[in-house]
Amino acid sequence: MSAGVKAHRSKWRESVLVCRKCSKKLRGGFGRKGKRTLPGMLKEVYGDAKGRRAEIGIVEVPCFKLCPKRAVSVALGSKPGVLFEVREGTAVEDILEALDLPAISSGG
Repeated sequence: MSAGVKAHRSKWRESVLVCRKCSKKLRGGFGRKGKRTLPGMLKEVYGDAKGRRAEIGIVEVPCFKLCPKRAVSVALGSKPGVLFEVREGTAVEDILEALDLPAISSGG
């Protein structure tokens, strides 16, 4: 490693990058009552661990320039060549399956 670069361990099994602009435009759209944002719902699903200790790293990022209507753009660290479009109102189980994310932990 270079003197200017330092590596840190993480428990992340996957990194989920969610477009902040898409989430803001929808003002929710997910969860049982449709009032949760996609990143908020995913963080709730995977429990209370935050940052490097989380099972799944959920990070809001600037615009991907995909800009789907009534959906949120998502990228996965394990699939760098693909951008996903998650439609509002999609059930959490369907999102996890479509994105090939690990099953819901018992903590959340």
